[in-house]
Amino acid sequence: MSTFNIRLEVMNTIEHSMGDLLRQYIKPIEENWQPSDLLPDANDPEFYDQIKEIQALSKEMDYDLLTVLIGDTITEEALPSYESWLMNVEGVDQESRSGWAQWVRSWTAEENRHGDLLNKYLYLCGRVDMRQLEISTQYLINDGFDIQTGRDPYRNFVYTSFQELATNISHRRVATLVKKTGNNQLAKINGIIAADEARHAAAYMHFISMIFELDPSEMMLAFDDMMRKKIVMPAHFMRQSGDKIGELWGHFSDAAQRAAVYTTQDYIDILSSLLKAWNIENISGLNDSAEKARDYLMKLPARLQRISERIVIPEKQYEFKWIGNL
Repeated sequence: MSTFNIRLEVMNTIEHSMGDLLRQYIKPIEENWQPSDLLPDANDPEFYDQIKEIQALSKEMDYDLLTVLIGDTITEEALPSYESWLMNVEGVDQESRSGWAQWVRSWTAEENRHGDLLNKYLYLCGRVDMRQLEISTQYLINDGFDIQTGRDPYRNFVYTSFQELATNISHRRVATLVKKTGNNQLAKINGIIAADEARHAAAYMHFISMIFELDPSEMMLAFDDMMRKKIVMPAHFMRQSGDKIGELWGHFSDAAQRAAVYTTQDYIDILSSLLKAWNIENISGLNDSAEKARDYLMKLPARLQRISERIVIPEKQYEFKWIGNL
């Protein structure tokens, strides 16, 4: 049987458990939070006072931290790209109302609230040039992205496992940092989004664990391949008005490092956590190529650690149009 057919068989096998997986990792819509639960109510007599408080607290936010919050919002807003990409993964039948297609729809429906909530908050805070933010969002959806997974579900689920853990860290760190300045509302917003990301990461990590049980060698080779390519963020093509595609990403990454929201060390720590979660060291039944892949993966965190010690993060030197002189 070809590698392609084996992957489809594995996806079909996991799909039989999708009802239980959906109940475990997706919350019922009627019970879930919505953006309006976390924002001022325009019908509230104290609405304008609440807006003034949001704007006052936003002035206390560090430039790099606000930049990261805006970039995270743009990333979350590019959801149409992510849904269309997942719907194209081998083994996902877009016309189905159950199984993998339902997972993608349910995941998308939960993720959709993140960008909606953050966008509205940034609009209210009065410190963001919303037109520039919207231009960047449209560019990001228009330009698409290349995460080097192809249509292979194994590689795609390695990516989503890693990426959901990364977004959990980013939102959780923002929550921690803004809470120190007394911005409890924004801390709650980012904290609740981070919780969603953690739950979604657990789901994709569960999918990978199931694949390791069914097709360990090919799954190990896929993990190895993704880490050799490096996990790029979904917004790596991010740009502003007048920029070329991807021109902004380096400046945004530097801001995230300076703000200690998402760092090189976090990348290494996520890799280490996945090696442990998937019990990579002890997986049996591997062919020779997969054994070599396992050896590479087990040594990779230490190698990346040595490289990270030589990285120098530049001081602030870039003015983002999202903030400007407001």
